Order: sequence, then C-alpha cells, then structure tokens
Amino acid sequence: MRAVLVKELPGFGELLRRVSLEQTPTAILSRQTAGTRGHSPIINLPGNPASIRVCLDTIFSAAPYCLDLIGAGRIETDRNIIKAHRPAR
Repeated sequence: MRAVLVKELPGFGELLRRVSLEQTPTAILSRQTAGTRGHSPIINLPGNPASIRVCLDTIFSAAPYCLDLIGAGRIETDRNIIKAHRPAR
C-alpha cells in the first residue's frame, strides 16, 4: 500500500485501528492505513464486513473535507444522512 501512496494520511489509520479495537483485540495487527495518489484517496479497510461498516461510519464525516484538501472536488452531503465536518471559514 505504501508503495502506491504519494502522501500518507496517518490519522485515518490511527482512527480506524482505534475503533476496530473496540470490536476485536486483534485489530492492533491490522494494516489499516490511508493516503493519496494524485487527487484520489486510498483507504485500506479491515477484511470483516461488520468492521468495514464501523470504520466507514467513523471516517465519513471527515471524507468530504479530505476530498477538498486533496483537490478531488467538493461534494455536498445530506445532513439527514451524514454531517460533513468542514472548518469554519
């Protein structure tokens, strides 16, 4: 994974492992990481479908701002489904 990334985003991997540890003690062994290549985000997720859901739910609020920062384009979210976090301007 690191060989493909241009820039690693270590905070994603740290958060993904932390929430995964709430589900299973072996999450510390996971290789969850994230980064960018060009204007594309790349995120390694766990193999268990239930764990994937937990991880995605955890990072979804930060994803729109992350896309802004890497130049992938702005996306708007439906606040009834997910509230995207963006710093006040």
